[in-house]
Amino acid sequence: MGSIWLNIIFGIHIIACIGIILFILLHAGRGGGISGLFSGMVETFDGAGIVEKNLDRITIILGIVFAITSIILFIFL
Repeated sequence: MGSIWLNIIFGIHIIACIGIILFILLHAGRGGGISGLFSGMVETFDGAGIVEKNLDRITIILGIVFAITSIILFIFL
Protein backbone atom coordinates (compact mmCIF):
# COMPACT_ATOMS: atom_id res chain seq x y z
CA MET A 1 0.00 0.00 0.00
CA GLY A 2 1.09 3.51 -0.65
CA SER A 3 1.89 5.89 2.12
CA ILE A 4 -1.10 8.07 1.21
CA TRP A 5 -3.51 5.20 1.94
CA LEU A 6 -1.75 4.39 5.19
CA ASN A 7 -2.00 8.03 6.27
CA ILE A 8 -5.73 8.05 5.47
CA ILE A 9 -6.29 4.82 7.42
CA PHE A 10 -4.19 6.16 10.29
CA GLY A 11 -6.30 9.35 10.34
CA ILE A 12 -9.52 7.32 10.41
CA HIS A 13 -8.01 5.22 13.21
CA ILE A 14 -7.22 8.32 15.31
CA ILE A 15 -10.73 9.72 14.77
CA ALA A 16 -12.24 6.35 15.76
CA CYS A 17 -10.04 6.25 18.89
CA ILE A 18 -11.09 9.69 20.07
CA GLY A 19 -14.74 9.07 19.15
CA ILE A 20 -14.94 5.75 20.97
CA ILE A 21 -13.45 7.30 24.10
CA LEU A 22 -15.97 10.15 24.04
CA PHE A 23 -19.00 7.95 23.35
CA ILE A 24 -18.05 5.43 26.03
CA LEU A 25 -17.79 8.27 28.54
CA LEU A 26 -21.29 9.42 27.54
CA HIS A 27 -22.84 6.03 28.35
CA ALA A 28 -24.90 5.57 31.47
CA GLY A 29 -23.16 4.19 34.49
CA ARG A 30 -25.07 3.71 37.69
CA GLY A 31 -26.51 7.17 37.27
CA GLY A 32 -28.32 8.46 34.26
CA GLY A 33 -25.41 8.96 31.87
CA ILE A 34 -26.36 11.25 29.04
CA SER A 35 -29.96 11.09 30.17
CA GLY A 36 -28.95 12.70 33.44
CA LEU A 37 -27.78 15.78 31.58
CA PHE A 38 -31.31 16.50 30.46
CA SER A 39 -32.97 15.76 33.79
CA GLY A 40 -35.94 18.08 33.30
CA MET A 41 -36.43 17.33 29.63
CA VAL A 42 -36.34 13.55 30.02
CA GLU A 43 -39.43 13.48 32.15
CA THR A 44 -41.30 15.68 29.69
CA PHE A 45 -40.31 14.30 26.29
CA ASP A 46 -39.32 10.70 27.11
CA GLY A 47 -36.49 10.77 24.55
CA ALA A 48 -33.90 9.09 26.75
CA GLY A 49 -34.49 5.64 25.27
CA ILE A 50 -33.90 6.85 21.73
CA VAL A 51 -30.79 8.78 22.73
CA GLU A 52 -29.31 5.78 24.53
CA LYS A 53 -30.06 3.44 21.60
CA ASN A 54 -28.39 5.80 19.15
CA LEU A 55 -25.46 6.18 21.52
CA ASP A 56 -25.10 2.39 21.61
CA ARG A 57 -25.25 2.15 17.82
CA ILE A 58 -22.63 4.85 17.29
CA THR A 59 -20.34 3.23 19.87
CA ILE A 60 -20.65 -0.17 18.17
CA ILE A 61 -19.93 1.33 14.74
CA LEU A 62 -16.87 3.15 16.09
CA GLY A 63 -15.69 -0.08 17.72
CA ILE A 64 -15.97 -1.95 14.43
CA VAL A 65 -14.12 0.84 12.57
CA PHE A 66 -11.42 0.79 15.26
CA ALA A 67 -11.01 -2.99 14.96
CA ILE A 68 -10.84 -2.93 11.16
CA THR A 69 -8.31 -0.09 11.05
CA SER A 70 -6.24 -1.79 13.75
CA ILE A 71 -6.06 -5.00 11.69
CA ILE A 72 -5.21 -3.10 8.49
CA LEU A 73 -2.48 -1.11 10.23
CA PHE A 74 -1.10 -4.30 11.81
CA ILE A 75 -0.90 -6.03 8.44
CA PHE A 76 0.66 -3.17 6.47
CA LEU A 77 2.99 -1.61 9.05
